[in-house]
Amino acid sequence: QVHLVESGGGLVQAGGSLRLSCAASGRADSLYTMGWFRQAPGKEREFVAAVGRYVGSTFYADSVKGRFTIARDNAKKMVALQMNSLKPEDTAVYYCAANRDGRYLFPHEYDYWGQGTQVSVSS
Repeated sequence: QVHLVESGGGLVQAGGSLRLSCAASGRADSLYTMGWFRQAPGKEREFVAAVGRYVGSTFYADSVKGRFTIARDNAKKMVALQMNSLKPEDTAVYYCAANRDGRYLFPHEYDYWGQGTQVSVSS
């Protein structure tokens, strides 16, 4: 079993920055893809960014490309999401997720989920 714990959410003004972190524990050594999703009230959970196990394999939603950066530390079993130039439409609960294969785009492709952390961006 794998346990994921997010941290770093909060309230920020538009244009500001936040950094989310996700720590994996348990049988986390063989995790392949680690990603971030978000879910706003009344909306479906949507893909934000993902990173594979190896350097260079990062993926972003078009809505965050150029503003968000995902980074992974395999030794520390952590993944971070640096969010810059935040917009009110980025407001959502952000979830860390992980799986043991190379898929990354859809929630059903992930086996493990964190509890979520709230990100609120005021205008």
